Amino acid sequence: MLAGHFSRYLAANPGRLHFAAHSHHPWPDATQAAHARYWQDAATLADRKWERIFGEIVPAAQQHVARKLSLSDPRQVAFAPNTHEFVVRLYSCLEPRPLRVLTTAHEFHSFRRQTRRMVEAGQVELREVPLDPWETFDARFAAAAREEAWDLVWISHVFFDSGFVVRDLEGICSAAPASAMVAIDGYHAFCALPVDLSRVHKRAFYLAGGYKYAMSGEGACFLAVPPGNRMRPVDTGWYASFDRLADAQGEVPYAEGGQRFWGATFDPSGLYRFNAAMDWLDETRTTIDDVHRHATRLQKHFLDACARRGIEPLAARHLVPPPGAPRGNFLAFARPDAQALHERIAAQQVTIDRRGDRLRFGFGIYHDEPQVDRLVEAVARALT
Repeated sequence: MLAGHFSRYLAANPGRLHFAAHSHHPWPDATQAAHARYWQDAATLADRKWERIFGEIVPAAQQHVARKLSLSDPRQVAFAPNTHEFVVRLYSCLEPRPLRVLTTAHEFHSFRRQTRRMVEAGQVELREVPLDPWETFDARFAAAAREEAWDLVWISHVFFDSGFVVRDLEGICSAAPASAMVAIDGYHAFCALPVDLSRVHKRAFYLAGGYKYAMSGEGACFLAVPPGNRMRPVDTGWYASFDRLADAQGEVPYAEGGQRFWGATFDPSGLYRFNAAMDWLDETRTTIDDVHRHATRLQKHFLDACARRGIEPLAARHLVPPPGAPRGNFLAFARPDAQALHERIAAQQVTIDRRGDRLRFGFGIYHDEPQVDRLVEAVARALT
């Protein structure tokens, strides 16, 4: 019964049915005051606002991330405006040569576009492992990780185009060569389903952000850096040695902990909203397990109702991955006519999205079963 905590977002467009929690997640009401607080801090503190940001706001955000992911040290969490900044920074840690990169054929654009452009430039030799057959993916990817001396092993925790969940992160991290950098894109997992990195966080980087299930919008992305990591990113900003600005400058210095992966001056308003959203979850005693179970129940309610109404384009046989596979908080339907179907659904004032031939329906804690029933009625008008 948390929809009332999103009253301002829902009231801003009362005719809209928003089922894209996996994309631009609505912000809870609690984030509005936090956003205004940043403006007030900037006005009252001016240049001294950074003392509050790095002394209060950033540590609080680091603590939230560390608790949600079971990290051993919150100081290993770095922040950036977007995950692409971290993609480039991680690549810059590796010796320039044709880098051997193992990944999947289903990574998000922030990594996939950058990597394929590097392939074109002769900087990367790439192998992409397909997800299908789904039931063997974890084992197939781990086997591929053992086959070569990879420089970088990159994998999503939950895939953006299907919602498929990788279960054996530990096995995949163990299979990667000891010399390889391992990075996990957790954007569709963070705050969507329970994540415990206690057994892999010392081996792998983990990156995600606030735009989706963390409910805090743009500008609040993070990178969890393995403890003890001493890499010196070539792509580096002055905040990577913020605590050493007064030192004599010889060799380019880096701060300890995750701060060595920071960039430069940024808009911290997203971190204010992020802290407010995480505090709100704590105040309402809403766990991430609650969020995932709620979304799973609504998915089943939606699929059952579509089946009863005979909405053939959204029949369970079109689901990817197929029913029974581990899935995040959205449903993806593979349809050759996805673009036309998306347009017809949008005409009913329903917000979902499309990625290639896949329609994505996302469910969140701002939904309840009556809203899902309204969604089914709208989709039935559009597609039957």
